[in-house]
Amino acid sequence: MPPLPYLCAMNLDFTEHIPADFHPSSRVWIYQSSRLFTISEALNIEPLLNQFAASWQSHGMPVKGYANLLFGQFIILMADETSAGVSGCSTDSSVRLIKQIEEMCKVDLFNRQMLAFYVKEKIQLLPLGQLNYALENGFITPETLYFNNLAATKQDLLGNWIIPVNKSWLAKKIKATQPA
Repeated sequence: MPPLPYLCAMNLDFTEHIPADFHPSSRVWIYQSSRLFTISEALNIEPLLNQFAASWQSHGMPVKGYANLLFGQFIILMADETSAGVSGCSTDSSVRLIKQIEEMCKVDLFNRQMLAFYVKEKIQLLPLGQLNYALENGFITPETLYFNNLAATKQDLLGNWIIPVNKSWLAKKIKATQPA
């Protein structure tokens, strides 16, 4: 008998959901929710993301865009700028979309002080200010997978979004807190 789905580890391979026909330098924006979206919320968010990506424009020119909700907690926006660049106004339109989702779902999607880790088979959030405590008490280790939401291109997203803490920008913070 196969294992029950709720007993299986989360599949962290998201690459099949990223469009192959986007240039590696395509710009990426990652918005992390302050909590997991409910299924109902996700079903309401999906058409908003699809509509946005299909109608995204920059100075009247269509932007080759992509938008998706991954792991029920991360909204990924991507723009392939090889044909049309993303301007300030088109970036503003994406921010309006994210703010609309924030308001609709009563979540925070702009808190860059909240970090996401893969711990005990699920995504756990941790305030940056508690990083040292979590490390000192073994809640996370340098090898714990971290969602590096600073990934700025498709290439970054594919290779550097879900990485061990010690391979991320947090490694400097860990070294700074370790006794000499």
